[in-house]
Amino acid sequence: MNTIFDEIIERRGTYSMKYDFAGRGKPDDAIPLWVADMDFASPLCVIDALEKQLQHGIFGYFNLGDKYAEIVQNWFARNHDWQPDKRWLITTPGVVSAIHVAIMAFTEPGESVIIQQPVYYPFSLACEKTDRKLVINELIYENGAYRIDFDDFERKITENSVKAFILCNPHNPVGRVWTRDELTRMGDICLKHGVIVISDEIHQDFVYDGHRHLVFSNLDEKYHDITITCTSPTKTFNLPGLPLGNIFIANKKMRERFSREYAKFGVTQIGIMEVLACEAAYTHGEPWLRELRSYIADNMALIGDFLEEKLPKIKLVEPEATYLAWLDFRALGISDKELDELITNKAKLWLHRGVTFGAGGDDFMRINAACPRSVLRKALEQLASAF
Repeated sequence: MNTIFDEIIERRGTYSMKYDFAGRGKPDDAIPLWVADMDFASPLCVIDALEKQLQHGIFGYFNLGDKYAEIVQNWFARNHDWQPDKRWLITTPGVVSAIHVAIMAFTEPGESVIIQQPVYYPFSLACEKTDRKLVINELIYENGAYRIDFDDFERKITENSVKAFILCNPHNPVGRVWTRDELTRMGDICLKHGVIVISDEIHQDFVYDGHRHLVFSNLDEKYHDITITCTSPTKTFNLPGLPLGNIFIANKKMRERFSREYAKFGVTQIGIMEVLACEAAYTHGEPWLRELRSYIADNMALIGDFLEEKLPKIKLVEPEATYLAWLDFRALGISDKELDELITNKAKLWLHRGVTFGAGGDDFMRINAACPRSVLRKALEQLASAF
């Protein structure tokens, strides 16, 4: 069946990071399936809202007011059974910048921050750039799935006097949706030891059947006083070029502390186009999102079926969420460097190397499944030919 997501849109020459090969050492004819943006046009409701503003032609100073907060609040109420107080909301130029602010607001240079690798690499970069000590609670991979080593998690916290934990839920790149029990166990350990939780929930709208995203702060009021919840419409509606973070902090003193640190950056407001895109997407974008989730689920099934039939030594870690497939190449018995060389220069694919995501990432690759099916099928055929 043809859908709007089957259309191939030329992205070269548009300042696209995904398709910008200059200086990156990749063949010009490689298929780029690395960075986490989609090859799909954003929903028409977003484009219409931006075109309306363009036609208006004035881009002056603006105030958000209650309308924006109510639209964001209603999105979470409808989709995640969570109705955060409008007073909790702080807008930032994206989730990564908010994580940096949170680290600087609630920890001091030299203090420890814990993360669960392999994980989204800007977490470790945020610690390095702010001169914090990085502590790693490595996820356990066995029987084709990932789980948390809770004993190691608590031991690392106590041994290193950890002050903050960056939670990734749903998890990028391993695709886990942490369960209520898992989140509660982590939350209780953090409460016990006075650890602030910076909860990155940017992939919350891409959860597959049989799983449910739970907003960490919403699990129990006792977590309100230790949590910074980081969300954004950018992954959901393919808007990373319009960076916007909707950050929720229930505790008033924490919110004020975060705001004071944020003010040091001199960023007084985000752009009007970011605001309009979020409003339109959260108001009218759900039908588009439902079709998108179905399309990506079929793409994920294609990857799994293809590997099982033609490349049985390469395993798809069964995704519970996100549009990013995590592939296990360990059974091939080659080095990570050889694997990257083969995929890049023989398969002519640009995938995201697992080592980028830290401990436990060797001999894994992340592949972005948010592309037209014909492109994905071609990429898989090239992978098969290379091996």
